[in-house]
Amino acid sequence: MTNNDNALRHLRLAGIIRLAMGGGRGPTDAYVFDPHRLALPAWALALEEAGAPALLVTLDRHLDVVVPERPSAVPDVSAGLRALDEHARWELDVRNYDHILAAMEAGIVGDALLVARTRPRGAFAGDTYVDTRGRPHRLVAVPTVDRAAEAWNHPAPGDAVREVLEKAERVLLDVDLDCFTSLSDADPTTVLPWPRAIIREFLLPDGSEPFWDAVLKRTVALTLAREPHHCGGLLAGGALFQDAAEVLFRELLRVEPP
Repeated sequence: MTNNDNALRHLRLAGIIRLAMGGGRGPTDAYVFDPHRLALPAWALALEEAGAPALLVTLDRHLDVVVPERPSAVPDVSAGLRALDEHARWELDVRNYDHILAAMEAGIVGDALLVARTRPRGAFAGDTYVDTRGRPHRLVAVPTVDRAAEAWNHPAPGDAVREVLEKAERVLLDVDLDCFTSLSDADPTTVLPWPRAIIREFLLPDGSEPFWDAVLKRTVALTLAREPHHCGGLLAGGALFQDAAEVLFRELLRVEPP
């Protein structure tokens, strides 16, 4: 394979947009897609040269740690990008909540730091997931960036945020756009996108700079799932993406939004 062929491999990943980011801080590579399960091939591509496994730092409304229906059928990372891409599209759940443990089964993700607030039915409830190949993976869950930053700055007994970050050589930073939404109290089926000020307050709370420095200096790639059906629909999701991108790219990563 020529260097040019390798540079264009992402064009084989239908529905995944690759962004090159330079001049900011943190990753120089980013992948944007709609269904979150497409993170699996994006992570595999991002780590082809950097090396796997990596620590996953993910921001989401949901804890996407449901065990895949057939965990032993997840291809190993050595099977290659096409095998992992096909598995994500045809085997992972269309509800987009089993891709993290699938990535652990594949040997792409080691441990995971999960910034998420709700637990889907069937989500793995332990703090260590042992994959079908016998490898243990720590799952460190906190509800907000503020809580993650506090655990980094002033660890309390039992806090593991600093521990998993300090031992990580590489980080995959993952964001689900529905992290910046809430369900309506009046109608739990209605999704309410957050305004930009609330997104900023969540992503960049006071005292979070040391935490973000620790994450971003290790981050090799950003993945961003838009999931419009969890963000109020196509139009509402598009407006939310614009607001979130201003904070995520311009203010956190210090690059121009896509």
